[in-house]
Order: sequence, then structure tokens, then C-alpha cells
Amino acid sequence: MAVVADGAVVGSLGDQQRVFPLASVTKLLTSYAVLVAVEEGAVEWDQPAGPSGSTVRHLIAHTAGYAFDKPEVQAAPGTRRIYSNAGFDVLASFVDEACEMPFATYLHEAVFAPLGMNSSSLTGSAGAGAESCAADLALFAAELLSPRLVSAALVNEATTVVFEGLNGVLPGYGMQKPNDWGLGFEIRDGKSPHWTGLTSSPRTFGHFGQSGTFLWVDPEISSACVALTDLRFGPWAVEAWTPFTDGVRAELVSRRA
Repeated sequence: MAVVADGAVVGSLGDQQRVFPLASVTKLLTSYAVLVAVEEGAVEWDQPAGPSGSTVRHLIAHTAGYAFDKPEVQAAPGTRRIYSNAGFDVLASFVDEACEMPFATYLHEAVFAPLGMNSSSLTGSAGAGAESCAADLALFAAELLSPRLVSAALVNEATTVVFEGLNGVLPGYGMQKPNDWGLGFEIRDGKSPHWTGLTSSPRTFGHFGQSGTFLWVDPEISSACVALTDLRFGPWAVEAWTPFTDGVRAELVSRRA
């Protein structure tokens, strides 16, 4: 694990260079590459992409209507929040074509290399196929707190709820009403139960993965936390992550007092 505050690692535990599979924390990295593509003008949010009536914005916000694990349309775009790995693969293919290079290459050139994330790679699905280490993800968390690769305004847009009021299932935590999401970033708001802390601010955003990983950013305290494990997500994570996050946040707040 690593804790980042004001751009620097202020606490860590374990081998910071050990590489772990990220599972769905991959979506944060993929989403940030899409932000770079938008900033560069290669991609626009309202370009048609995916099923009929869908756009890039729908795909990245899990509202294109695709099923979880295959590009099968289950709802009209913008009507339901259906968490979809398939939608992220379609999104990556769209960026492939727009940027005229494989998405894994674009992710490396647009995000990993500029941030010095030398142990990170995308070897599978754009929704769940990246590997990284705590040291690299701490660099990424610092970027989310103080963007250099894209404008702060674009990160703020991406971490603000889009398609407000849509209900949906948060994997592992059940139906959320509403299931608020930004442009690739899951937003805590008032969700309960949730994988972040009971004291986490509603503005907290991030993602967790089925490989027992998470990354959250709490803008209210200008801090972030990364945790990587080799234990698949399960009841242990539901029981452990929330009090762990509350403890980390309490210490961060105490440091600022």
C-alpha cells in the first residue's frame, strides 16, 4: 500500500516495486488515457461510439447499454448504469482507430512514460488487464491530485457525476440508488455500502478491482491511497477496506491539524 498527500508518499507498507494484476483498477488508467486523447483533440466526448445512439461519453460512464462481459446491448444508451468491461474494450478500440496505434501503446505513451510508471503495462482488456506496482500507482495518484498531463478542469469534469440519477449494481456491493459515476471514475457520493470509508467525503473517487486492489482519491483532504494484494476480492475486503480507509483518513486529517 501507499498513501499520497500533497503530491508525495507519506506512508507505505510492503514491497513498493512488486507488480500485481490490477483487475478493474485498470479502468482508471484507461480512462486517463482517454482524457489525454480528449485534451489532444483526437477524441471528443459526444462522438458516436458503441451501439446506436451511444457516444464516447456513454461508454466511459457505463451507460452505453452493454452487458457486463460482452458487447450485447441490454438497454438504450443513457437509461441505465450497467457496469461493463465490454464497454471499455469497445472504448479502447475506438481510441485505437482515432489515435492510429494500439491502445496499449497509446496508454504507455500518454500516461505511463510521462509519469515514470516504468513497471506498469496493459497486457489484456482495457477494462481489467493492466499490471502495476504501488510505487507507480502512487505517481498516478499524485497526478490525479495535481494534474500535469491534462488540465485540472478536465479532471474535475471526469470526476463529476454524469448521467445523474441512474441506478445500477456496484459489483460486490449490490444495487446503488443512484449508482453515481463520472467519466471512468466511480464517485462515492452517498453510496452505502461502499468500499471506501464511512468518513470519506462524497467527492471521493476511484476504483477497486476483483484482484483485491483499490485506489481512492479524496479531494477534500488532497490525499489518495493505493492498496494492492494477491487475494481475490471477497467478504474479507468488504469487512477490511472501510475501517482501513477510515483509519488512514483519520491519520491524514490529524497530520493536518
